[in-house]
Amino acid sequence: MPPALAVLRAALRRTHSRPDPSAPPPSTRLTTSRTTDADHLAAYRRLCGFPAGNGTLPLTYPHVLAFPLSMRLMTARDFPLPLLGLVHTSIEIDQYKPIHPTEELHLSVRTTALAPHRRGTEATLLIEAASADGELLWQSRSTYLARHETRPTSTASAPRTGPESAPEPAPGENWQLPAGLGRRYASVSGDRNPIHLHALTARPFGFPRAIAHGMWTAARCLAEQGKRETPTHTRIEFKAPVPLPTTVTYSTPTPHTFELRSPQGKLHLTGATGPTDAPP
Repeated sequence: MPPALAVLRAALRRTHSRPDPSAPPPSTRLTTSRTTDADHLAAYRRLCGFPAGNGTLPLTYPHVLAFPLSMRLMTARDFPLPLLGLVHTSIEIDQYKPIHPTEELHLSVRTTALAPHRRGTEATLLIEAASADGELLWQSRSTYLARHETRPTSTASAPRTGPESAPEPAPGENWQLPAGLGRRYASVSGDRNPIHLHALTARPFGFPRAIAHGMWTAARCLAEQGKRETPTHTRIEFKAPVPLPTTVTYSTPTPHTFELRSPQGKLHLTGATGPTDAPP
């Protein structure tokens, strides 16, 4: 299904009922096989800052290859959250072996969990990328938030421990993000969620301006981190939306962590990398 039709389908089936985070996740599992288009990969590298000519796929690229499959899953009737307005809140990536651009990848996507969130309900999507002979090469777990009114789970108030002082941000590099960045990334990734495209389409979902795709900010930070040895585990949390246009500061508090902040010091993203266990 073309992306525009998928978004229209999502709008038509959007529900106003509150999702039930205690419900079991749907059992639907979708699969496909994909090979990398060289021109598409080159465009992705340019937009996200990955160097050209690298002999392996960028760490975040299998997520893009699997995105049409993810869209089919999230627009299916049994997916418990409305697609439009979903906010990507975190991603964990385990890469077990380097993936070469000429490899055919067998991709699968399924929903593994629903959970309550202070601002609504989160769903966890598992994407797996395997070789032609079935060896698991890469997997990710993403959480997506559907914002809605929530009921308090407890009347007990948390103990007051006094104000916490925010750590001093590490020195970093400033990046200028243009107003059209969301539309440019949408053309490469296929993610045309209206919260990323224009202020007019973002406002109905509570955003005064369009916001950058979480996966663009994740990819741009990982491109700045440079190539890492595999197997590796990466966890990224999207702390606050990045409105467009804006300036952000990328910094590395430690050799294995990174973050993205606003000029005022507001934390947009945190990330950490390290070794991973053997594939399950």
